[in-house]
Amino acid sequence: MIVLGIETSCDETGVGIYDSGRGLVAHRLYSQIALHAPYGGVVPELASRDHVRKLLPLVEGALEDAGIHGSSLSAVAYTAGPGLIGALLVGGTLGVGLAMSWGVPAIPVHHMEAHLLAPMMEKDGPGFPLVALLVSGGHTMLVDVRSIGDYEVLGQTLDDAAGEAFDKTAKLLGLSYPGGPALAKLAEQGNADSYRFPRPMLKRPGLDFSFSGLKTAVMIKVRELEANGNLDEQTKADLASSFQAAVVDTLVAKSVRALDQTGYQRLVVAGGVGANQSLRQQLGPKLAGRGACVYYPGLEYCTDNGAMIAFAGLESLKADPAAYQAVLDYTVHAQARWELGQPLSG
Repeated sequence: MIVLGIETSCDETGVGIYDSGRGLVAHRLYSQIALHAPYGGVVPELASRDHVRKLLPLVEGALEDAGIHGSSLSAVAYTAGPGLIGALLVGGTLGVGLAMSWGVPAIPVHHMEAHLLAPMMEKDGPGFPLVALLVSGGHTMLVDVRSIGDYEVLGQTLDDAAGEAFDKTAKLLGLSYPGGPALAKLAEQGNADSYRFPRPMLKRPGLDFSFSGLKTAVMIKVRELEANGNLDEQTKADLASSFQAAVVDTLVAKSVRALDQTGYQRLVVAGGVGANQSLRQQLGPKLAGRGACVYYPGLEYCTDNGAMIAFAGLESLKADPAAYQAVLDYTVHAQARWELGQPLSG
């Protein structure tokens, strides 16, 4: 089986081709960072227009890299949600159109499902069951993953996602876009013990997250330091490091709590924040001490990409090929909000 994957949920245009026998045979990605940088964040209309310009050439390039024609594909998978509705429609429309022209199934993929399955593309990927910590700009959640398509959300953020908190705190510190990676880099030069910021919801039972209060605590401290003329570069680095430590401590503690609750010994960490080195440095020893293992996608697959969509589509096709072959559904599915583990609404 060979599946083409298309990712256009936000500001990355990604295309991947995954072969059940050979693995990933093509992977192309175009980032819109430079396009959105002047605005300090993603502008949905600009994102959609850029996907229109870049997507088809990326598909053609990926097919060329793989050395195959579209008629050799078993299916076309595309991100159907969650995400920016205009951006989703671009990928969905092209994906379904290509599937129809080649006479193969079109598979709508949940964006976060693709993230949680991404570590399985690695040589020593995990098996089931497992707990997935999904951390990105738009999502922070812990998921009980029993098998392909069998997911239960154990806890999620009640307000800001971890990645969003990184980006907003970076903006408070006057860092360049995208803020999250810039803040993590600055934090390397700071002292995490300089400021004691709250570890949100750690003293409460359950597995939900909240990062808005932490963000507010940093904002208050930044304004205080600015008013006193003390916000120099080293102070910014200390603030960044102290903030990052609060987020990482929270993510680690909740992940361990989720493993204890489920009794599992495997944790998958995926999404953009999964590339954070401080998070990785803390999780490894913490889990090893309790006999558990942590798995990550390759660094280039932590952020949005077409390879993970192709892989998720392939796994869905392998799990139930008859369901896709019996009725070739060429409806374009695009759902801005879509709960993991729930069916598409239409």
